[in-house]
Amino acid sequence: MKKMFFLIMLMAFAFSLGACTSEKPLSFDQIPQNAQNVITKYFSKEDILLIKLDKEGLMTEYEVKLKDGTELSFDRKGNLTKIDCQLQKVPDGLVPENVLAYVNSNHPDTFITEWSKDDLRWKAELNNSLKLVFNNGGEFIRYDD
Repeated sequence: MKKMFFLIMLMAFAFSLGACTSEKPLSFDQIPQNAQNVITKYFSKEDILLIKLDKEGLMTEYEVKLKDGTELSFDRKGNLTKIDCQLQKVPDGLVPENVLAYVNSNHPDTFITEWSKDDLRWKAELNNSLKLVFNNGGEFIRYDD
């Protein structure tokens, strides 16, 4: 009986975390300084269409959408976690040097249109739709589908 009660309470807690989502629009000055620096260096503040704070459970993410369709995601500290430039080239300074070097030497006629990272790996998508996976040290692991 105690196990069943514990299981029900655990499921209720997990459900409440999942249901605790909120999104709210923000101004440029309300996002972390690291995120402001990336936007100021590689894009124009005037090109910002929308900035929103996305909270889901314990995760906090800042999402920025630009007028040209580029989408950027930042973690709670303002570190870039994803950039999707649609069909345009991701600025070289936003991609780790060893990933960029691998793409330039192994796929010389292409460029990166999307880049993302998580705790375990980095991913890059090229303008020919090829997807590459790297470890968090920037060493190529495999092609992804």
